Amino acid sequence: MSATDTQAPPDAATEAADGARDEAADDAGVLAANLELLRDRVGALVEYRSAEDPAAQDPLRGLHHTPETIGWLLGRPTPPPTAGDDPFAEEPAYAAYPAGSAHDAAPRRLGLLAQRFGLSALDVEILLIALAPDLSASFEPFYGYLNDDVTRRRASVALALELCGRSVLDRVGRARFGAGAPLTAGGLLTLEDGDRPLPSRALRVPDRVVGFLLGDDAPDDELVGLVDVIEPAYDSEPPPEVPDLPAGLIEALAAGPLLLQLRERRPGTADLRAVEVLRAAGRGAVHVVAGRLPEGQLDRLAALTVREARLRGAGLVIETTQGFDPLPFCDPAVPVLLIGAVRPDPVRGRRPLVVDLDAEPDRLTLWRAGLGELAPGTDLAAVTAPYRMTAARVRSAVATARALAEMDGAAVDAEHIHRAARLENSWSTGHGVRHIEPAVGWSDLVLPEEPAAQLTEFVNRVRHRDRVLGSWRLRRGGGRGRGVTALFAGESGTGKTMAAEVVSRELGLDLYVVELSSMVDKYIGETEKNLQRLFDEADRVDAVLLFDEADSIFGKRSETKDAHDRYANLESSYLLQRLESFDGIAVLTTNLRSNIDDAFTRRFDLIVDFPFPDKALRRTLWQQCLSGPVPVAEDVDLDRVAEPFELAGGSIRAAATTAAYLAAAEERTVSTEDLLAGARREYRKLGRLIDAF
Repeated sequence: MSATDTQAPPDAATEAADGARDEAADDAGVLAANLELLRDRVGALVEYRSAEDPAAQDPLRGLHHTPETIGWLLGRPTPPPTAGDDPFAEEPAYAAYPAGSAHDAAPRRLGLLAQRFGLSALDVEILLIALAPDLSASFEPFYGYLNDDVTRRRASVALALELCGRSVLDRVGRARFGAGAPLTAGGLLTLEDGDRPLPSRALRVPDRVVGFLLGDDAPDDELVGLVDVIEPAYDSEPPPEVPDLPAGLIEALAAGPLLLQLRERRPGTADLRAVEVLRAAGRGAVHVVAGRLPEGQLDRLAALTVREARLRGAGLVIETTQGFDPLPFCDPAVPVLLIGAVRPDPVRGRRPLVVDLDAEPDRLTLWRAGLGELAPGTDLAAVTAPYRMTAARVRSAVATARALAEMDGAAVDAEHIHRAARLENSWSTGHGVRHIEPAVGWSDLVLPEEPAAQLTEFVNRVRHRDRVLGSWRLRRGGGRGRGVTALFAGESGTGKTMAAEVVSRELGLDLYVVELSSMVDKYIGETEKNLQRLFDEADRVDAVLLFDEADSIFGKRSETKDAHDRYANLESSYLLQRLESFDGIAVLTTNLRSNIDDAFTRRFDLIVDFPFPDKALRRTLWQQCLSGPVPVAEDVDLDRVAEPFELAGGSIRAAATTAAYLAAAEERTVSTEDLLAGARREYRKLGRLIDAF
């Protein structure tokens, strides 16, 4: 078998890169063919001028004018206007295809540019004339000669019209350089020397347009870091299915521009759905976040952004903020999708078409496309299911996960993805929330079979809620959210908080413990405001929210006897409504389940009872606390502490810590007597009788 037979077939990315190189070569061929045609025309004009110009042989021509030259210029007649006023009826003077290619082939960049910007045949000629010095330096001396000024080495308006066979008096030709003409309005051509008359103003093609025509897809330098460019999928991939959209919307977007307002269920998710909508219409997306744009530069940046979208045949996704005016970004040739919580005023007299988004976006495609090959056994769907991040945050998390894997010298695995995603989920509510990075797993949790199974069910609910509650529509109407909430009930120390930490680690999420004392305020209405900010932030980030000792604010409502009872009941009523519309993940713990209002218990997805451990569980808890690097005597008897001392898991952990301190102080291993001393200490703290043990 030869070496070539053993080569692996190219993947989609490799084929796409090869295809891009081939297309770039074709685009360069198109421009080269057009330049040759233009060179012939310029050469003919130079020859014609040289035959009549008395200073043609003067080495200082273009730097000064002799009396003979002035007399010749005075005698030159001004060409009359060109017959015919419709340049659209003319055939292009320069081919939009390489020489010898069939006109039914896929159009190259020059043809795409003419199509996307509505250029006429005359516009294409003018653009190529202005473009020539950027592609070949040999045109600069030609243009300097024809401009009668060696310092002006770009085509002027008059020279461009003359090369196109037009008179400088031709109103149709002059109109192609007006502010509303396709070339100038689209940002494809700029006129320099604003203090000069129009015929002598120099023409320049922006570097971004030159790069596009040569096959370069890098965005304009001024837009780097301000907008996100999202390319459409490869042609080999099927367009994504976008549910919950009006019939015919995708076809309308594919056919022409629309102005849409996508109203999201959860803040921060509409950008992914907007990208899916544009991809389904065969378009890429240019994502603009209004908050990133510097003040005072909006109009200029908007013009560059619109040009970028038109060059790519993409749509604009604009994330609005309060007071932001999207008018500069609204171009009649570009689909505009407005997202964000703010509904804008009518734009150019048009009210945006409002489309409500209910289904969650397909983030898995973004994760899979960015991460590449994963470590064996990594279930990407299960690992990323808890995360509801925006497209920009997914891309950032992908880059971070790959960097973490590269530092470890391994393929990307679940832990890399979890670490990267947690970095993207920062909490910004300030005081009142304590952050815990989960450090315990299932093996650290000692529970009976039933509550352990319920915790596994809780994890599965989080991972599959988009399918069950979204695609399968099992929670409809009433403004209900897609949150997952659970009540952990049991005596102090039975493992409720640790279970919340274990669940967070399994999901790859951070745990935030709510300090309820900072939420309650003596002033009327302030408690609800604090809780509103808390729930809004919990909806925004991917994290587990823990209300420890939750019966202090989720307690039973009482009969209204005075104003205090009335406002306390208002707080409970607000919490009931907010929990109903909650989209995040929350765990409430209580030492006494009966203290929680019955209306809350109906809204919990799960109620997990944590029983007090029996002798067998207590022995397992003692054994687990003393495992690992703790030096334990070989003759230690765990039954002597597990059977007589009825302690919960938290107290057992505290007793084992006391025993370890006693052993460390005497630089020896932990003995049975140390464990007994620690257990007695916990009994005294609990106020229990020690008796003989």
